[in-house]
Amino acid sequence: MLISENQKKIISLLADGQFHSGTELAEIIGISRSAICKQLKQLTELGLEFSAISGKGYCLEHALQLLSGEYIEENLTPSAKSLISTVEIHHSIDSTNRYLVEMAQQTKKTGVVCFSEYQSAGKGRRGREWVSPFGSNIYLSILWQFQNGPASISGLSLAIGVAVIRALNDCGITGVGLKWPNDIFWQEKKLAGILIEVSGESNGPCSAVIGLGLNFYIPKGKAKEITQDWVDLTQIVSGNPANLRNELSTALLNHLMPMIANFEHDTLTSYIEEWRQYDCMKNKLVQIFMGKHVYSGIVEGIDDNGLLLLADQQGQVKAFASGEVSFRQT
Repeated sequence: MLISENQKKIISLLADGQFHSGTELAEIIGISRSAICKQLKQLTELGLEFSAISGKGYCLEHALQLLSGEYIEENLTPSAKSLISTVEIHHSIDSTNRYLVEMAQQTKKTGVVCFSEYQSAGKGRRGREWVSPFGSNIYLSILWQFQNGPASISGLSLAIGVAVIRALNDCGITGVGLKWPNDIFWQEKKLAGILIEVSGESNGPCSAVIGLGLNFYIPKGKAKEITQDWVDLTQIVSGNPANLRNELSTALLNHLMPMIANFEHDTLTSYIEEWRQYDCMKNKLVQIFMGKHVYSGIVEGIDDNGLLLLADQQGQVKAFASGEVSFRQT
């Protein structure tokens, strides 16, 4: 869904979470009150929820902090800034990952960072849709060129998880763990997901698009579309976590960019022990789904190559390179 200039102005005015009268909005934007009402109805399609009270006007159910390229650029570390070729912030896009995957097919640019306030077709793992209401969460993708083929970045998603935890901790958000292979969890509920898409030569240069979706606030209407246990930052931290949105976006880049740039040299070995510290699956009873096969057992952690170790009822341990993992209720 394309967002018009008038709609962008309305969102900016209502982002403070306060009531604004239809007359006030109409005068500032230069359209009629009836046009304001029509625009607001269209914006509900983006996942924005409004209250309308006679005599008071319109108010967002949840205040927003819109992404600021200026804030992000001013607060990047020198190391991260030197690795970024450009930061793009879109109001609306089909998918930040898809956008950079298409860019990678046409250019050899590296260090391209793409945020969006809204995704009409956000991508999750295994072809799932990532629910992406406007201005509520972080939708981030990074394009990077690696020199030695996909095998040289084996385990990258695990290292990305460590970088995300570090950024959350920098912003005072603790108690979050990692769920193999690509998820950030809190109390057995999904807070964020990682999606990495790689293309290029098997033993030569390759492009990787590293995507991250992280929940700040999921509106009730959009929550109905999510088919797994989830959590957002409003359930974890006090106050309005939306006020941390630019701070956390910047912290993510400060940790992700150096890690990505150095990963071919550092490899997973540099991050494996820290990943294990945040492992929220170890000693848990789980099921692993691989196609039509289902494996049940107790997680014994991950090996030095990042493979999941699962002990069955007989105590035999199997290593898994991929699969869909869910906690088993006991």
